[in-house]
Amino acid sequence: MDKSTKWFIIIIGGLTIFGFFSFLFLYFILTGLATEGSREEVVGSGEKIAVIELNGVITDSKDIVRQFKKYRQDRSIKGILFRVESPGGGVVPSQEIFEEVKKTREKSKPIVVSMGSLAASGGYYVSCPANRIVANPGTLTGSIGVISQFIRYDSLLGKIGVEVNTIKSGKFKDAGNPFRPMENIDRAYFQTLMDDVHKQFIDAVENNRKISHDELLKIADGRVFTGLQALTLGLIDTLGTYEDAIMITAKLSGIRGEPSIVREKKKAFSILDQILGNSRIAKFLGLEDKIFNQSILQFRMAEVY
Repeated sequence: MDKSTKWFIIIIGGLTIFGFFSFLFLYFILTGLATEGSREEVVGSGEKIAVIELNGVITDSKDIVRQFKKYRQDRSIKGILFRVESPGGGVVPSQEIFEEVKKTREKSKPIVVSMGSLAASGGYYVSCPANRIVANPGTLTGSIGVISQFIRYDSLLGKIGVEVNTIKSGKFKDAGNPFRPMENIDRAYFQTLMDDVHKQFIDAVENNRKISHDELLKIADGRVFTGLQALTLGLIDTLGTYEDAIMITAKLSGIRGEPSIVREKKKAFSILDQILGNSRIAKFLGLEDKIFNQSILQFRMAEVY
């Protein structure tokens, strides 16, 4: 092996090693520069009310439930403002948040819901047990109903010559199977589930909003309403802004003057999260959750594109 060949191999090897460690360095910088978690922020000098924020689709309840428990047990917190900006989501996480709101009200710690642009379906469900519900005139809320969507792959697979064989015990074991058409018996089965959960939703609203059953049935068909319409129907208590909701919470909590606002602030995520956070790439990467990880039964307003 001549001298030039040796140098060529050394250079290539060096560049390979350099590239490998550069990749590792960049990876750890992008993914690990910031720590995850949250910190508590206090604004003001008066007596405290806590703000808990629910933003986006309800897929998990743990963080919201944790905050309710924390502030409910904190004696320095006189009341809670629950800011809801959500089209709804999974039935079970919505019900778990609902129960925490109800427990907070029953523990004699005032809780006020402030609705943003959209607080529909599960977003309305979790709001029901509050002492007061405040919405803007243009808020979209209501959507009292349940939805379930099933993707079918059988047509696509048939075009490429792929077949799926299913072996089962029990005629409903593969109900909703995406590799075959849904039969009438399957539809009837899922409809019974939907009707039962829909009744649970109606009962929750009826018991917490004191709307008569017959009147509620007239509007519990999945429709959304503006805040102005919702006020007339008894779905909310008053029209107002976020700032109005703060003062209503303070008044119910017996606070005189301007209250202090306590809320959790998420610590900065990694640079990679910040780069992708609001980008189309992040939305594309979220397709797995949107398509494959959806709850079968959802208190959720149908998405409009």
